[in-house]
Amino acid sequence: MTYQDTQPSPLPAKRKRIRIPLRRILMGGQIGDLGRFPRYFALALLGGAMIWAPISGYLRTAPLSFKSHTSLILPGSGASASMNLNGIGQASSYANSAFSSNSVSPTETYKRLIGADRILEAAARSVGVARKDFGKPRINLVDQTSLIHLEMTGNTPEQAQERGDALLAAFFAELDALRADEQVTREDSGLAAIDDYRNSVAATRQDIARLQTETGLVSGDQYDAMVEATRVLESRVQDVAAQLSEKEQNVAALEAVLRTSAERAAVTLKLYADAEFNALLDENGRHAAALAEARSSYGEGHPKVRAARTAQRATTAAALTRAARVTGLPMAELESLDLAPAGARAELLAQLVETDVARAGIARQYATLAARLEAETAKQQSLAAAAARLQDMQRDFSVAEAVFASAIARTQSTKSDVYASYPLVQVLENPSLPENPSSPNRKLALAAGVAATLMMLLGLLLGWMRSALIGRLLNAPDEAEA
Repeated sequence: MTYQDTQPSPLPAKRKRIRIPLRRILMGGQIGDLGRFPRYFALALLGGAMIWAPISGYLRTAPLSFKSHTSLILPGSGASASMNLNGIGQASSYANSAFSSNSVSPTETYKRLIGADRILEAAARSVGVARKDFGKPRINLVDQTSLIHLEMTGNTPEQAQERGDALLAAFFAELDALRADEQVTREDSGLAAIDDYRNSVAATRQDIARLQTETGLVSGDQYDAMVEATRVLESRVQDVAAQLSEKEQNVAALEAVLRTSAERAAVTLKLYADAEFNALLDENGRHAAALAEARSSYGEGHPKVRAARTAQRATTAAALTRAARVTGLPMAELESLDLAPAGARAELLAQLVETDVARAGIARQYATLAARLEAETAKQQSLAAAAARLQDMQRDFSVAEAVFASAIARTQSTKSDVYASYPLVQVLENPSLPENPSSPNRKLALAAGVAATLMMLLGLLLGWMRSALIGRLLNAPDEAEA
Protein backbone atom coordinates (compact mmCIF):
# COMPACT_ATOMS: atom_id res chain seq x y z
CA MET A 1 0.00 0.00 0.00
CA THR A 2 1.37 3.26 -0.97
CA TYR A 3 1.38 6.43 1.00
CA GLN A 4 -1.19 7.91 -1.23
CA ASP A 5 -3.47 4.99 -0.63
CA THR A 6 -3.23 5.33 3.05
CA GLN A 7 -4.29 8.94 2.98
CA PRO A 8 -7.90 9.59 3.82
CA SER A 9 -10.09 10.81 1.00
CA PRO A 10 -10.42 14.60 1.02
CA LEU A 11 -13.63 16.23 2.21
CA PRO A 12 -15.80 18.15 -0.22
CA ALA A 13 -14.41 21.68 -0.71
CA LYS A 14 -16.32 24.45 1.03
CA ARG A 15 -17.51 27.58 -0.95
CA LYS A 16 -15.13 30.41 -0.35
CA ARG A 17 -16.53 33.64 1.13
CA ILE A 18 -15.73 36.87 -0.62
CA ARG A 19 -14.00 39.09 1.88
CA ILE A 20 -13.14 42.71 1.10
CA PRO A 21 -10.46 43.95 3.36
CA LEU A 22 -11.00 47.20 5.20
CA ARG A 23 -7.93 48.61 3.52
CA ARG A 24 -9.45 47.96 0.10
CA ILE A 25 -12.68 49.67 1.16
CA LEU A 26 -10.79 52.72 2.29
CA MET A 27 -8.03 52.81 -0.29
CA GLY A 28 -9.85 51.30 -3.25
CA GLY A 29 -8.37 49.28 -6.04
CA GLN A 30 -6.34 49.96 -9.09
CA ILE A 31 -7.73 52.26 -11.73
CA GLY A 32 -7.56 49.49 -14.33
CA ASP A 33 -9.36 47.00 -12.10
CA LEU A 34 -12.60 46.55 -14.03
CA GLY A 35 -13.85 44.02 -11.55
CA ARG A 36 -15.20 46.92 -9.50
CA PHE A 37 -17.29 48.28 -12.33
CA PRO A 38 -20.46 46.28 -11.53
CA ARG A 39 -20.49 47.67 -8.02
CA TYR A 40 -20.02 51.24 -9.20
CA PHE A 41 -22.60 50.79 -11.91
CA ALA A 42 -25.09 49.52 -9.36
CA LEU A 43 -24.34 52.50 -7.11
CA ALA A 44 -24.82 54.83 -10.07
CA LEU A 45 -28.18 53.25 -10.87
CA LEU A 46 -29.26 53.40 -7.24
CA GLY A 47 -28.14 57.03 -6.87
CA GLY A 48 -29.82 58.01 -10.13
CA ALA A 49 -33.04 56.40 -8.97
CA MET A 50 -32.83 58.21 -5.64
CA ILE A 51 -32.31 61.52 -7.45
CA TRP A 52 -34.79 61.26 -10.29
CA ALA A 53 -37.59 59.39 -8.54
CA PRO A 54 -38.46 62.32 -6.18
CA ILE A 55 -38.01 64.82 -9.00
CA SER A 56 -40.29 62.94 -11.36
CA GLY A 57 -42.79 62.30 -8.58
CA TYR A 58 -42.78 66.00 -7.65
CA LEU A 59 -43.26 67.07 -11.26
CA ARG A 60 -46.15 64.61 -11.73
CA THR A 61 -47.97 65.19 -8.44
CA ALA A 62 -47.21 68.80 -7.37
CA PRO A 63 -50.18 71.17 -7.94
CA LEU A 64 -49.69 74.10 -10.27
CA SER A 65 -49.04 77.45 -8.64
CA PHE A 66 -49.21 80.88 -10.32
CA LYS A 67 -47.74 84.17 -9.11
CA SER A 68 -49.33 87.56 -9.70
CA HIS A 69 -46.96 90.55 -9.50
CA THR A 70 -47.90 94.03 -8.25
CA SER A 71 -45.82 97.20 -7.89
CA LEU A 72 -46.51 100.14 -5.57
CA ILE A 73 -44.74 103.49 -5.48
CA LEU A 74 -44.57 106.20 -2.83
CA PRO A 75 -44.23 109.74 -4.22
CA GLY A 76 -41.50 111.60 -2.37
CA SER A 77 -42.76 115.20 -2.40
CA GLY A 78 -44.21 116.99 0.64
CA ALA A 79 -47.43 118.99 0.84
CA SER A 80 -48.30 122.40 2.28
CA ALA A 81 -51.48 124.40 2.81
CA SER A 82 -51.99 128.02 3.81
CA MET A 83 -55.12 129.97 4.78
CA ASN A 84 -55.39 133.75 5.23
CA LEU A 85 -58.16 134.99 7.55
CA ASN A 86 -59.05 138.65 7.18
CA GLY A 87 -58.59 140.52 10.44
CA ILE A 88 -57.42 137.40 12.29
CA GLY A 89 -54.20 136.10 10.80
CA GLN A 90 -52.78 133.25 8.81
CA ALA A 91 -52.98 129.50 9.37
CA SER A 92 -50.66 127.16 7.55
CA SER A 93 -49.76 123.49 7.64
CA TYR A 94 -46.81 121.67 6.08
CA ALA A 95 -46.16 117.97 5.71
CA ASN A 96 -42.57 116.92 5.13
CA SER A 97 -41.65 114.38 2.53
CA ALA A 98 -42.11 110.79 3.62
CA PHE A 99 -38.41 110.16 2.95
CA SER A 100 -37.05 113.24 4.76
CA SER A 101 -36.42 111.28 7.99
CA ASN A 102 -33.55 108.82 8.23
CA SER A 103 -35.04 107.05 11.23
CA VAL A 104 -38.38 106.08 9.66
CA SER A 105 -38.80 104.29 6.33
CA PRO A 106 -42.33 104.45 4.90
CA THR A 107 -41.62 101.50 2.62
CA GLU A 108 -40.68 99.33 5.61
CA THR A 109 -43.78 100.54 7.41
CA TYR A 110 -46.01 99.65 4.49
CA LYS A 111 -44.24 96.32 4.10
CA ARG A 112 -45.20 95.38 7.66
CA LEU A 113 -48.68 96.79 7.17
CA ILE A 114 -49.32 94.76 4.01
CA GLY A 115 -48.30 91.58 5.80
CA ALA A 116 -50.42 92.32 8.88
CA ASP A 117 -52.87 89.62 9.92
CA ARG A 118 -55.94 91.89 9.84
CA ILE A 119 -55.21 92.90 6.23
CA LEU A 120 -54.67 89.30 5.16
CA GLU A 121 -57.83 88.30 7.03
CA ALA A 122 -59.83 91.04 5.29
CA ALA A 123 -58.42 90.09 1.88
CA ALA A 124 -59.17 86.38 2.44
CA ARG A 125 -62.69 87.23 3.57
CA SER A 126 -63.27 89.33 0.45
CA VAL A 127 -62.41 86.40 -1.86
CA GLY A 128 -64.32 83.88 0.27
CA VAL A 129 -61.44 81.67 1.46
CA ALA A 130 -59.99 80.86 4.83
CA ARG A 131 -57.05 82.82 6.15
CA LYS A 132 -54.70 79.83 6.03
CA ASP A 133 -55.69 79.06 2.41
CA PHE A 134 -55.18 82.64 1.25
CA GLY A 135 -51.43 82.51 1.64
CA LYS A 136 -48.98 85.20 2.54
CA PRO A 137 -47.65 87.76 0.08
CA ARG A 138 -44.01 87.97 -0.80
CA ILE A 139 -42.89 91.57 -0.43
CA ASN A 140 -39.67 92.95 -1.88
CA LEU A 141 -38.31 96.47 -1.45
CA VAL A 142 -36.13 97.85 -4.21
CA ASP A 143 -33.05 99.57 -2.78
CA GLN A 144 -32.59 103.31 -3.37
CA THR A 145 -36.16 103.58 -4.67
CA SER A 146 -39.65 103.97 -3.25
CA LEU A 147 -40.95 100.85 -5.01
CA ILE A 148 -42.68 97.93 -3.30
CA HIS A 149 -43.09 94.67 -5.23
CA LEU A 150 -45.77 92.18 -4.18
CA GLU A 151 -46.26 88.56 -5.20
CA MET A 152 -49.42 86.57 -4.56
CA THR A 153 -49.77 82.89 -5.41
CA GLY A 154 -52.83 81.00 -6.57
CA ASN A 155 -53.84 77.70 -8.09
CA THR A 156 -54.97 79.46 -11.28
CA PRO A 157 -53.88 82.69 -12.97
CA GLU A 158 -57.26 84.25 -12.27
CA GLN A 159 -57.10 83.23 -8.61
CA ALA A 160 -53.64 84.75 -8.19
CA GLN A 161 -54.76 88.01 -9.80
CA GLU A 162 -57.93 88.06 -7.72
CA ARG A 163 -55.96 87.59 -4.52
CA GLY A 164 -53.59 90.41 -5.55
CA ASP A 165 -56.56 92.74 -6.13
CA ALA A 166 -58.10 91.72 -2.80
CA LEU A 167 -54.83 92.35 -0.99
CA LEU A 168 -54.54 95.82 -2.54
CA ALA A 169 -58.14 96.65 -1.71
CA ALA A 170 -57.70 95.55 1.91
CA PHE A 171 -54.43 97.49 2.16
CA PHE A 172 -55.92 100.73 0.83
CA ALA A 173 -59.04 100.28 2.99
CA GLU A 174 -56.84 99.89 6.06
CA LEU A 175 -54.83 102.98 5.05
CA ASP A 176 -58.03 105.00 4.75
CA ALA A 177 -59.19 103.72 8.13
CA LEU A 178 -55.87 104.63 9.76
CA ARG A 179 -55.91 108.10 8.21
CA ALA A 180 -59.52 108.65 9.26
CA ASP A 181 -58.74 107.48 12.79
CA GLU A 182 -55.76 109.85 12.91
CA GLN A 183 -57.94 112.74 11.73
CA VAL A 184 -60.60 111.91 14.31
CA THR A 185 -58.02 111.66 17.08
CA ARG A 186 -56.42 114.95 16.10
CA GLU A 187 -59.82 116.60 15.75
CA ASP A 188 -60.90 115.34 19.17
CA SER A 189 -57.76 116.69 20.78
CA GLY A 190 -58.15 119.91 18.80
CA LEU A 191 -61.79 120.24 19.85
CA ALA A 192 -60.80 119.94 23.50
CA ALA A 193 -58.30 122.76 23.04
CA ILE A 194 -60.87 124.79 21.09
CA ASP A 195 -63.38 124.35 23.94
CA ASP A 196 -60.79 125.69 26.37
CA TYR A 197 -60.10 128.65 24.08
CA ARG A 198 -63.83 129.27 23.67
CA ASN A 199 -64.37 129.25 27.44
CA SER A 200 -61.46 131.64 27.88
CA VAL A 201 -62.90 134.01 25.27
CA ALA A 202 -66.37 133.83 26.84
CA ALA A 203 -65.02 134.48 30.35
CA THR A 204 -63.00 137.46 29.17
CA ARG A 205 -66.02 138.82 27.29
CA GLN A 206 -68.19 138.52 30.42
CA ASP A 207 -65.60 140.37 32.49
CA ILE A 208 -65.45 143.14 29.88
CA ALA A 209 -69.26 143.40 29.76
CA ARG A 210 -69.44 143.57 33.57
CA LEU A 211 -66.83 146.31 33.71
CA GLN A 212 -68.57 148.24 30.93
CA THR A 213 -71.87 148.02 32.80
CA GLU A 214 -70.33 149.20 36.05
CA THR A 215 -68.37 152.12 34.61
CA GLY A 216 -70.29 153.00 31.45
CA LEU A 217 -66.97 152.87 29.60
CA VAL A 218 -67.31 150.97 26.34
CA SER A 219 -63.70 150.82 25.21
CA GLY A 220 -60.29 152.26 25.73
CA ASP A 221 -60.81 154.41 22.66
CA GLN A 222 -63.77 156.01 24.37
CA TYR A 223 -61.57 156.94 27.33
CA ASP A 224 -58.91 158.29 24.97
CA ALA A 225 -61.60 160.36 23.25
CA MET A 226 -62.76 161.57 26.66
CA VAL A 227 -59.23 162.62 27.55
CA GLU A 228 -58.88 164.43 24.24
CA ALA A 229 -62.26 166.13 24.71
CA THR A 230 -61.24 167.24 28.21
CA ARG A 231 -58.02 168.65 26.86
CA VAL A 232 -59.92 170.56 24.17
CA LEU A 233 -62.44 171.76 26.76
CA GLU A 234 -59.64 172.97 29.02
CA SER A 235 -58.11 174.92 26.17
CA ARG A 236 -61.50 176.39 25.37
CA VAL A 237 -62.04 177.41 29.00
CA GLN A 238 -58.71 179.17 28.94
CA ASP A 239 -59.68 181.02 25.76
CA VAL A 240 -63.05 182.06 27.23
CA ALA A 241 -61.30 183.20 30.42
CA ALA A 242 -59.04 185.42 28.32
CA GLN A 243 -62.05 186.86 26.47
CA LEU A 244 -63.82 187.47 29.78
CA SER A 245 -60.80 189.30 31.17
CA GLU A 246 -60.66 191.43 28.04
CA LYS A 247 -64.37 192.35 28.27
CA GLU A 248 -64.07 193.16 31.99
CA GLN A 249 -61.18 195.51 31.27
CA ASN A 250 -63.18 197.21 28.49
CA VAL A 251 -66.18 197.71 30.82
CA ALA A 252 -63.95 199.07 33.58
CA ALA A 253 -62.31 201.53 31.17
CA LEU A 254 -65.67 202.81 29.84
CA GLU A 255 -67.06 203.16 33.36
CA ALA A 256 -64.00 205.16 34.36
CA VAL A 257 -64.31 207.43 31.37
CA LEU A 258 -68.08 207.95 31.70
CA ARG A 259 -68.00 207.95 35.50
CA THR A 260 -71.05 205.77 35.63
CA SER A 261 -71.78 202.13 35.84
CA ALA A 262 -73.03 199.91 33.08
CA GLU A 263 -76.34 199.47 34.88
CA ARG A 264 -76.92 203.22 35.09
CA ALA A 265 -75.87 203.63 31.47
CA ALA A 266 -78.48 201.03 30.52
CA VAL A 267 -81.14 202.83 32.58
CA THR A 268 -80.20 206.13 30.97
CA LEU A 269 -80.47 204.71 27.49
CA LYS A 270 -83.78 203.13 28.35
CA LEU A 271 -85.08 206.40 29.73
CA TYR A 272 -84.05 208.48 26.76
CA ALA A 273 -85.68 205.97 24.49
CA ASP A 274 -89.08 206.98 25.95
CA ALA A 275 -90.90 209.57 23.71
CA GLU A 276 -92.96 211.13 26.52
CA PHE A 277 -89.88 211.68 28.64
CA ASN A 278 -88.11 213.25 25.68
CA ALA A 279 -91.13 215.56 25.12
CA LEU A 280 -91.06 216.59 28.78
CA LEU A 281 -87.35 217.27 28.49
CA ASP A 282 -87.93 219.45 25.45
CA GLU A 283 -90.71 221.36 27.24
CA ASN A 284 -88.50 221.69 30.29
CA GLY A 285 -85.85 223.13 28.08
CA ARG A 286 -88.18 225.76 26.68
CA HIS A 287 -89.30 226.75 30.19
CA ALA A 288 -85.70 226.92 31.27
CA ALA A 289 -84.97 229.25 28.33
CA ALA A 290 -87.99 231.44 29.18
CA LEU A 291 -86.86 231.58 32.83
CA ALA A 292 -83.41 232.67 31.80
CA GLU A 293 -84.80 235.33 29.47
CA ALA A 294 -87.14 236.65 32.19
CA ARG A 295 -84.31 236.78 34.72
CA SER A 296 -82.26 238.78 32.31
CA SER A 297 -84.98 241.45 32.11
CA TYR A 298 -86.66 241.30 35.50
CA GLY A 299 -85.83 240.51 39.02
CA GLU A 300 -86.51 237.32 40.92
CA GLY A 301 -89.75 238.65 42.33
CA HIS A 302 -91.18 239.73 39.03
CA PRO A 303 -94.34 237.82 38.09
CA LYS A 304 -92.90 236.66 34.76
CA VAL A 305 -89.85 235.24 36.47
CA ARG A 306 -91.96 233.46 39.07
CA ALA A 307 -94.27 232.11 36.33
CA ALA A 308 -91.35 230.85 34.26
CA ARG A 309 -89.77 229.26 37.37
CA THR A 310 -93.01 227.58 38.32
CA ALA A 311 -93.50 226.23 34.79
CA GLN A 312 -89.90 224.96 34.63
CA ARG A 313 -90.22 223.23 38.03
CA ALA A 314 -93.50 221.63 37.00
CA THR A 315 -92.00 220.20 33.81
CA THR A 316 -88.94 218.96 35.77
CA ALA A 317 -91.18 217.24 38.31
CA ALA A 318 -93.21 215.68 35.50
CA ALA A 319 -90.02 214.50 33.79
CA LEU A 320 -88.72 212.91 37.02
CA THR A 321 -92.07 211.24 37.63
CA ARG A 322 -92.02 209.84 34.12
CA ALA A 323 -88.40 208.70 34.58
CA ALA A 324 -89.27 206.96 37.81
CA ARG A 325 -92.16 205.26 36.13
CA VAL A 326 -90.01 204.16 33.15
CA THR A 327 -86.88 203.05 35.04
CA GLY A 328 -88.47 201.93 38.31
CA LEU A 329 -85.82 203.81 40.29
CA PRO A 330 -86.56 206.01 43.29
CA MET A 331 -86.45 209.78 42.93
CA ALA A 332 -83.22 210.03 44.90
CA GLU A 333 -81.32 207.86 42.44
CA LEU A 334 -82.80 209.56 39.40
CA GLU A 335 -80.98 212.75 40.26
CA SER A 336 -77.62 210.89 39.74
CA LEU A 337 -78.53 209.82 36.25
CA ASP A 338 -76.72 211.22 33.26
CA LEU A 339 -79.35 213.55 31.88
CA ALA A 340 -77.25 214.71 28.95
CA PRO A 341 -76.48 211.58 26.86
CA ALA A 342 -76.63 213.29 23.55
CA GLY A 343 -73.96 213.09 20.85
CA ALA A 344 -70.80 211.03 21.36
CA ARG A 345 -71.62 210.42 25.03
CA ALA A 346 -74.73 208.54 24.02
CA GLU A 347 -72.62 206.32 21.78
CA LEU A 348 -70.20 205.66 24.63
CA LEU A 349 -73.08 204.78 26.92
CA ALA A 350 -74.40 202.37 24.30
CA GLN A 351 -70.91 200.87 23.87
CA LEU A 352 -70.62 200.44 27.62
CA VAL A 353 -73.95 198.67 27.80
CA GLU A 354 -73.09 196.45 24.81
CA THR A 355 -69.68 195.56 26.19
CA ASP A 356 -71.18 194.75 29.59
CA VAL A 357 -73.78 192.50 27.98
CA ALA A 358 -71.02 190.68 26.07
CA ARG A 359 -69.02 190.38 29.29
CA ALA A 360 -72.02 188.89 31.08
CA GLY A 361 -72.52 186.35 28.30
CA ILE A 362 -68.87 185.36 28.28
CA ALA A 363 -68.94 185.14 32.09
CA ARG A 364 -71.91 182.78 31.91
CA GLN A 365 -70.19 180.74 29.21
CA TYR A 366 -67.02 180.61 31.28
CA ALA A 367 -68.89 179.46 34.35
CA THR A 368 -70.66 176.74 32.38
CA LEU A 369 -67.49 175.53 30.69
CA ALA A 370 -65.53 175.64 33.94
CA ALA A 371 -68.18 173.52 35.68
CA ARG A 372 -68.21 171.11 32.78
CA LEU A 373 -64.40 170.91 32.81
CA GLU A 374 -64.41 170.19 36.51
CA ALA A 375 -67.01 167.44 36.06
CA GLU A 376 -65.18 165.91 33.08
CA THR A 377 -61.87 166.01 34.92
CA ALA A 378 -63.38 164.30 37.95
CA LYS A 379 -65.01 161.67 35.74
CA GLN A 380 -61.78 161.15 33.84
CA GLN A 381 -59.84 160.64 37.04
CA SER A 382 -62.42 158.21 38.37
CA LEU A 383 -62.33 156.16 35.15
CA ALA A 384 -58.54 156.11 34.74
CA ALA A 385 -58.04 152.81 36.60
CA ALA A 386 -61.09 151.25 34.95
CA ALA A 387 -59.88 152.34 31.51
CA ALA A 388 -56.46 150.79 32.07
CA ARG A 389 -58.08 147.58 33.29
CA LEU A 390 -60.48 147.60 30.34
CA GLN A 391 -57.62 148.02 27.88
CA ASP A 392 -55.79 145.08 29.46
CA MET A 393 -58.94 142.96 29.33
CA GLN A 394 -59.61 143.91 25.72
CA ARG A 395 -56.03 143.08 24.85
CA ASP A 396 -56.41 139.71 26.53
CA PHE A 397 -59.69 139.24 24.70
CA SER A 398 -58.06 140.04 21.35
CA VAL A 399 -55.25 137.59 22.05
CA ALA A 400 -57.68 134.88 23.21
CA GLU A 401 -59.90 135.49 20.18
CA ALA A 402 -56.92 135.34 17.82
CA VAL A 403 -55.72 132.10 19.42
CA PHE A 404 -59.25 130.69 19.24
CA ALA A 405 -59.64 131.61 15.56
CA SER A 406 -56.15 130.33 14.79
CA ALA A 407 -56.92 127.02 16.48
CA ILE A 408 -60.10 126.64 14.43
CA ALA A 409 -58.25 127.54 11.23
CA ARG A 410 -55.43 125.15 12.07
CA THR A 411 -57.91 122.37 12.79
CA GLN A 412 -59.61 122.96 9.48
CA SER A 413 -56.35 123.20 7.54
CA THR A 414 -55.03 119.93 8.98
CA LYS A 415 -58.01 118.12 7.46
CA SER A 416 -56.43 118.62 4.05
CA ASP A 417 -53.17 117.05 5.25
CA VAL A 418 -54.25 113.41 5.23
CA TYR A 419 -50.84 112.08 4.19
CA ALA A 420 -48.80 113.44 7.11
CA SER A 421 -48.38 110.16 9.01
CA TYR A 422 -49.30 107.73 6.23
CA PRO A 423 -47.71 108.92 2.97
CA LEU A 424 -49.44 108.71 -0.35
CA VAL A 425 -49.01 105.36 -2.12
CA GLN A 426 -49.99 104.64 -5.71
CA VAL A 427 -50.35 101.48 -7.75
CA LEU A 428 -47.58 101.52 -10.31
CA GLU A 429 -48.45 98.09 -11.71
CA ASN A 430 -51.79 96.37 -11.18
CA PRO A 431 -51.85 92.67 -10.25
CA SER A 432 -50.73 90.80 -13.33
CA LEU A 433 -52.39 87.76 -14.88
CA PRO A 434 -49.62 85.12 -15.02
CA GLU A 435 -49.28 83.11 -18.20
CA ASN A 436 -47.02 80.34 -16.92
CA PRO A 437 -47.04 78.54 -13.58
CA SER A 438 -44.36 79.50 -11.11
CA SER A 439 -44.47 76.13 -9.36
CA PRO A 440 -43.52 73.42 -10.07
CA ASN A 441 -40.63 74.86 -12.06
CA ARG A 442 -39.80 72.07 -14.47
CA LYS A 443 -36.66 73.68 -15.78
CA LEU A 444 -35.33 74.26 -12.29
CA ALA A 445 -36.22 70.72 -11.23
CA LEU A 446 -34.53 69.22 -14.29
CA ALA A 447 -31.49 71.42 -13.82
CA ALA A 448 -31.30 70.33 -10.17
CA GLY A 449 -31.62 66.68 -11.17
CA VAL A 450 -28.89 66.98 -13.80
CA ALA A 451 -26.63 68.83 -11.35
CA ALA A 452 -27.24 66.16 -8.67
CA THR A 453 -26.57 63.37 -11.19
CA LEU A 454 -23.31 65.01 -12.30
CA MET A 455 -22.25 65.47 -8.70
CA MET A 456 -23.06 61.81 -7.97
CA LEU A 457 -21.08 60.66 -11.00
CA LEU A 458 -18.20 62.91 -10.00
CA GLY A 459 -18.31 61.35 -6.54
CA LEU A 460 -18.24 57.83 -8.01
CA LEU A 461 -15.37 58.85 -10.26
CA LEU A 462 -13.42 60.16 -7.32
CA GLY A 463 -14.21 56.92 -5.44
CA TRP A 464 -12.93 54.88 -8.44
CA MET A 465 -9.68 56.87 -8.49
CA ARG A 466 -9.24 57.26 -4.74
CA SER A 467 -6.39 54.69 -4.49
CA ALA A 468 -4.18 56.56 -6.92
CA LEU A 469 -5.12 59.92 -5.42
CA ILE A 470 -4.44 58.74 -1.85
CA GLY A 471 -1.16 57.16 -2.91
CA ARG A 472 -0.06 60.36 -4.57
CA LEU A 473 -0.95 62.35 -1.53
CA LEU A 474 0.98 59.96 0.74
CA ASN A 475 4.08 60.03 -1.52
CA ALA A 476 4.01 63.79 -1.86
CA PRO A 477 5.89 64.43 1.48
CA ASP A 478 8.69 61.93 0.54
CA GLU A 479 9.20 63.54 -2.81
CA ALA A 480 9.28 66.93 -1.19
CA GLU A 481 12.03 65.75 1.24
CA ALA A 482 14.05 64.24 -1.57
